Amino acid sequence: MNDYKALYARKKLTADEVAARVENGWLIGMDAAIGQTPAIIDAICRRAESSSLSGVRVQMLLDTYPYAFFADDHLSGRVTGESWFASGGARKALAAGIADYIPNYYRDCPRHIRANYEYDAFCVSVSPMDKHGYFSLGTVSSYSPAMIDKAKHIFVEVNENTPRAVCGTQLHISQIDGLVENTFDLPTLPAPTLDEVSITIGNLIAELIPDGACIQLGIGAIPDAVGMALKSKHDLGIHTEMFTSSMVDLIECGAVNNSRKQIHRGKSVTTFAFGSKAINDYIDDNPAIEILPVDYVNNPEVICQNDNMISINAALEVDLFGQVCAESIGTKIMSGSGGQVDYVRGACQSKGGKSFIAFSSTAKGGTISKIKPVLTPGAVVTTSKNDVDYIVTEYGIAHLRGQTLSSRVSQLIAIAHPDFRDELRFEAKKRGILI
Repeated sequence: MNDYKALYARKKLTADEVAARVENGWLIGMDAAIGQTPAIIDAICRRAESSSLSGVRVQMLLDTYPYAFFADDHLSGRVTGESWFASGGARKALAAGIADYIPNYYRDCPRHIRANYEYDAFCVSVSPMDKHGYFSLGTVSSYSPAMIDKAKHIFVEVNENTPRAVCGTQLHISQIDGLVENTFDLPTLPAPTLDEVSITIGNLIAELIPDGACIQLGIGAIPDAVGMALKSKHDLGIHTEMFTSSMVDLIECGAVNNSRKQIHRGKSVTTFAFGSKAINDYIDDNPAIEILPVDYVNNPEVICQNDNMISINAALEVDLFGQVCAESIGTKIMSGSGGQVDYVRGACQSKGGKSFIAFSSTAKGGTISKIKPVLTPGAVVTTSKNDVDYIVTEYGIAHLRGQTLSSRVSQLIAIAHPDFRDELRFEAKKRGILI
């Protein structure tokens, strides 16, 4: 019989001992959110500050923890962060020119990892080892399997508070090179405040979602408001990139039971989960949720297999052609494409499916319209005019897919804030796009 406990003891290290193994020029990979290893990365940064260690690169998605290489330039040339999504600290570091960014569709991350990168180490947070010698990667699968395949070394942080996802990615003690025990309360996201605008938008979208629909919700006040408005629905299913707190609420109130899905019937499907402690408690030892790799979960050809697939995502601004910018303010990077396009396309290919891009009509206290004649110069187009389906503000819903340009323009002006409609109409006529 294998003595996994003895093997565990032999591989147990401190974070500083892991950092001591890192060599100049190493590429280190991590996955999203609470799948990251703060103690190991902090130890690597401390070593870089006090030694000749240099040229280390750390790739990640959704930096949940405060990393020194994103804070200022004192680690420049020693440890550099590279983000697959450009959120949190990475956003500020990119603006300061001390970090890098990998543009991508989220579903393609595993493909890029396997084709373009050789990882010296993969670092991941895991639940305690089970009696068979396996660790669960908790709430994250995402691109972890690809990094596991490509990494020369695997180091884990064992956190007793990491939930054990029985239908998620696992690592065996024989696969890892070292483990660090680091138990602490997992970070959570504060519940967003649901203002009148968010609630109005949530109710508008909920009216177009039938019983038995399969949903993907993003994060923030509007998706939460949609979740609240869906509590009176029946037989909903979940196939989503990110599993959120509002989804736990929908399951617990009985609105979601996954009974009418065409694939993974009876199961909620996601590629990672992050939010409240209630999410972690729900996932722990629960076979009703499957946490699967993103190249499967976010594949439009998989998404569309569920009928009445509903996708709800956000935008920073939309122009009169229907081009959606969700990741930059002009040239300033605010986030990545993530899975927005994956779910827009998957939902639109689904029988009865609908894709919603939802946002408040104005920004900066009502002084700026988010519906614009043209996108801000330098703005990144996330979802193209040919992919976009429904656009929603607190003033209504515009259905753009398959419509003429003039119809699109008229509908978008109608859901813009009233203070900007005359200007938008003038600009549209000046450009000859409104008949």
